[in-house]
Amino acid sequence: MLTADGCRARRQRFLDRLKPAHAVVLADPLHLRYFANLYVDGISNSADFGGVLVIQPDGKSALYHDNKLPGVGAAFVDEKKPLPWYTGQEPETAGRRILLRTAVQENGGRVHDCICDPLSPQVYSIIGDMRRRKDADEVALLKRAMRACDAGHAWGRANIKPGMTELEAYAGVANAVYAALGQFTTVYGDFTVSPGSKKRGGPPTPHVLEAGEFFILDYSVIVQGYRSDFTNTLCVGGKPTADQQRLMNLSLGAIAAGAKELKAGVTCQQVYDAMRAVFAAGGMADYFTTHGGHGLGISHPEPPYIVRHSTETLVSGDVVTLEPGLYVDGVGGLRIEHNYLVTDTGSEQLSNHTIALG
Repeated sequence: MLTADGCRARRQRFLDRLKPAHAVVLADPLHLRYFANLYVDGISNSADFGGVLVIQPDGKSALYHDNKLPGVGAAFVDEKKPLPWYTGQEPETAGRRILLRTAVQENGGRVHDCICDPLSPQVYSIIGDMRRRKDADEVALLKRAMRACDAGHAWGRANIKPGMTELEAYAGVANAVYAALGQFTTVYGDFTVSPGSKKRGGPPTPHVLEAGEFFILDYSVIVQGYRSDFTNTLCVGGKPTADQQRLMNLSLGAIAAGAKELKAGVTCQQVYDAMRAVFAAGGMADYFTTHGGHGLGISHPEPPYIVRHSTETLVSGDVVTLEPGLYVDGVGGLRIEHNYLVTDTGSEQLSNHTIALG
């Protein structure tokens, strides 16, 4: 999980940049995750609810929350203030979300990351810039998610075969992730056959896998709100045609070319162009129709974006994906992906799954 020192340091950096005269009230779940390690699992009866984080100009922090909200025990704040909502013995005292209104009124009457608040553009701009520069505790959490994601990919390469449904493939990958983590978590993404341009991804279906199909395994594992996101494409049955293997070889060349460019100060356009140049040299650039990569952290995708018309520059601490792919009707749709930590001198590859058609 994130650390108490990391959360405290992020709150202080935020205050140093915002310089508020009064308490700052935050309610966006991503902000509570980032500044206080409060994460509510998306698959739970509390998924649509959260708390209110109050940060005083002197750095003191308080988390207001209803008494049934999970995850509060792991939160790092100076004070936790539970509000009675539902005991299981009497009806609720108020609507679960409106219960927090009193806490807001007691701290100035505004929620500063509410999109209608006058301060919200500045708040989101500062936090967005901060989030790109990952702290050590964030990187540690991302690496844990990626190790579990690696385990799921290993299961997929060993077990996905003709006659299996996409849903069965998803279940096997997810179980491998749970075993690697030692806990249940959310596993989501693309677990589907791609015949080419008409379907480049999607959730698992009852479709029965057939030999020779391209099965895209592109998924994320969420650990305390932070997530992995990397991809392999399997040729079901493990016997790709020469045309299918060519798509993989070109994509491997593209991801290597992009990774070579990763470094703080390099433009995202330069990284994208390096990947596209490999496809262009192979006469396949027109089949590279998806983005080339994106940032990764407590949401997915997030800045920076490695796209055809990029405007951003890499910074030290960015965690990004490189995600080249080719989608050719009659051959199949293929995508591969790794995750990287950008540094002042280059990058560190964070995902270590095998990328191969079989």
